[in-house]
Amino acid sequence: MRLHGKVAIVTGAGGGVGRGIALALAAEGADLVLAGRTPASLDDCRREIEALGRRALGARCDVGVADDLGELVAATLREFGRLDVLVNNAAFVPHGTLLEISEDDVEAALRTGPLAALRLMRLCHPHLRGGGSIINISSAVAVAPSSNNRGVYAAAKAALNAISRTAANEWGPDGIRVNVLMPFARTEALDRFLADEPDYAATLTSGVPLGRIGDPRADIGAAAVFLASSESGYITGATLPVDGGLAYIR
Repeated sequence: MRLHGKVAIVTGAGGGVGRGIALALAAEGADLVLAGRTPASLDDCRREIEALGRRALGARCDVGVADDLGELVAATLREFGRLDVLVNNAAFVPHGTLLEISEDDVEAALRTGPLAALRLMRLCHPHLRGGGSIINISSAVAVAPSSNNRGVYAAAKAALNAISRTAANEWGPDGIRVNVLMPFARTEALDRFLADEPDYAATLTSGVPLGRIGDPRADIGAAAVFLASSESGYITGATLPVDGGLAYIR
């Protein structure tokens, strides 16, 4: 129980990587605040966490709305009285070439990605001082040599990486660690991608050196537990690919 007594916020916790991370944190003793736009999926995750013997609060939250983020932090403090871990996972994922993509999608990617993460990090900062951990969820597309049809998404994640490194430097003296995970895992979004772009998807998945797609809880969640726990107490400003080698080896 490496996280016994800790309280964590996970955005986008209703499914995919967010749900996997939330369940992994709970399995190691953390209580959870589950943020997302779909109450039914949050309720499902909450019940799974409670079955593990931990407390969980579902909080409807659109990360692109500043007032929702403020209420999310306030609800966390009302329910648990503390905050130890923040996982910024939720974000809009845009697709399209730079000539085709709409400005609305560009704005949504930036508003729900790096801007939302920065807003929530700033709101949580006073409550994370003295030992808190921030884990921002990025993507290998941010460092890929080619990001055709995903240039805006890559830009949003690259901005998140840069903000995370800066926060690690500026907030280190406050006792707050800030790290980044770049996952590749079997999620609902990946399944849609595999169905919509089978040729590109086949090339991508066949290029994973470890030969499999990661599991949101067993693989990505385990890495998040490590970064949230005291075992990584001397690690900050790191960008960790949890993708079977996809980001840097291919």
